[in-house]
Amino acid sequence: MNRILFAVAVILATSTLSACGSSTGDRALSGGGIGAGVGALGGFLVGAPLEGALIGGAVGAGAGALTNKNQVNLGRPVWR
Repeated sequence: MNRILFAVAVILATSTLSACGSSTGDRALSGGGIGAGVGALGGFLVGAPLEGALIGGAVGAGAGALTNKNQVNLGRPVWR
């Protein structure tokens, strides 16, 4: 039960750290990267880092693509 609650908390944290950039592509890419990192860390703590990275990356990319820079703005992406 604690693992499930922790996984939900990681997913929620991932979605709040969703993205940087102004285009949908930039936001989805950075959100996916941030989400994969946070998800891997959370997954590592519960014994499933690969699954955590996959879930976190998907949630982060989705959150990045579905938000705009007025809703969540973490600045300019490093690749720009």
